Amino acid sequence: MGSAFSAGAAWLHDPQQVARFQELCGVRGTFTGNRDGAGDSGGGEKMDREQRKRPDRRVKGKQRDVNGAVNGTANGAAGDSALAHPSPGPGGDGVARGPLRKNSLTGEAGHQFVISNRFLYYVFTLGTELGNELFYISFFPFLTWNVDPYAARRLISIWVLVMYLGQCTKDLVRWPRPASPPVVKLEVFYDSEYSMPSTHAMSGTAVPLGLFLLTYGRWEYPYFLGLTLALTWSLLVCVSRVYMGMHSVLDVIAGFLYSLLILAIFSPCLEAIDTFNRSSSYAPIFVVSLHAVLGLFSFTLDTWSTSRGDTAQILGTGAGIAVATHLNYQLALIHDPPASMLPMQAPALSVGLFGWSLLRFVLGVVMLIVTRGVMKALTIPLVCRIVGVSSRDVRKARQHMQVELPYRYIVYWTVGFSAFFLIPFIFSCVGLS
Repeated sequence: MGSAFSAGAAWLHDPQQVARFQELCGVRGTFTGNRDGAGDSGGGEKMDREQRKRPDRRVKGKQRDVNGAVNGTANGAAGDSALAHPSPGPGGDGVARGPLRKNSLTGEAGHQFVISNRFLYYVFTLGTELGNELFYISFFPFLTWNVDPYAARRLISIWVLVMYLGQCTKDLVRWPRPASPPVVKLEVFYDSEYSMPSTHAMSGTAVPLGLFLLTYGRWEYPYFLGLTLALTWSLLVCVSRVYMGMHSVLDVIAGFLYSLLILAIFSPCLEAIDTFNRSSSYAPIFVVSLHAVLGLFSFTLDTWSTSRGDTAQILGTGAGIAVATHLNYQLALIHDPPASMLPMQAPALSVGLFGWSLLRFVLGVVMLIVTRGVMKALTIPLVCRIVGVSSRDVRKARQHMQVELPYRYIVYWTVGFSAFFLIPFIFSCVGLS
């Protein structure tokens, strides 16, 4: 039984399964050398894992990425002998493209690939965006400003815990990304992070299913419709990560099941957490301090990991929203509907309702993006000056833990606080509530 389980897990973790799925979906890499990547999934992966555990501290003057790779070799890459190289042209049966975004740590742009099924490319691009920052900075505020603040703040509590545990687990397990080749990497933004479990799959499961659990019975809509939409959302995000070449099938399955486990354990605690955040006079200082401590002491300190920065960002956002929730309750700025109004019905869609909702959303998101940009511009030089790190090369400065953690925490604390308190306060002042 144990050997069969191990064999099944190994099969699901094999990058060849990712490559086969990509080929089935019309993705072709412009590889030279060994297309099958025979040297990648065995000894190369083992060597990469050992290299991360024992970073070469003697190397100076070389660019080492988050996982210990030297001279720009990215997580999941096979090395110079088997790297993918761009072809001179797109070929006769597809469109040549490059990865969606550069690597967040190294700035590498990735390699060219060919897409022969544009529909699936756009569908799975949408799916992967449902787990990225731009979606979160739009979706959670929209839910707060236009739909249901009660569901929004509890859903964010779920999201913070799920993402925090997922990022911590990544840094403990330390599995590399699928090797390329044979995998084609359509996205390299998170390529420097570890792979197991997929936090995209975790958030892509926790957010829609959590939203379903929080709104069914509170709002009137068919049970089957709500559950179907939640599962479709989750499936789209999970499958997109395999399509993008960022995760093995096992990473995604583990992320999905891990998220379900967290939801099952954590959901009964939401009422107590929300009540504490709103009404306890100790809530602001407690939550801010707790989240800061969790960000500082949750990871190993021998090598830098972008997971740490992402986690500080998540914890900062959660802390800012918790403080905003407390102020909203104390000042009666945002009201939850009384129990006598439940279950609520969605209002009839009209030009006026659509227009006001759209206006709130557009103005609010613009204010959030401006706030984030201003805070980034102010915080990085300030933190660098305090800790004695040069801020001339921002990317290099952010690879210092003492810069990245406070920078991310402060910036996204401000973003979370603005989304849930400052912007609703402005809306109330100008008659947009």
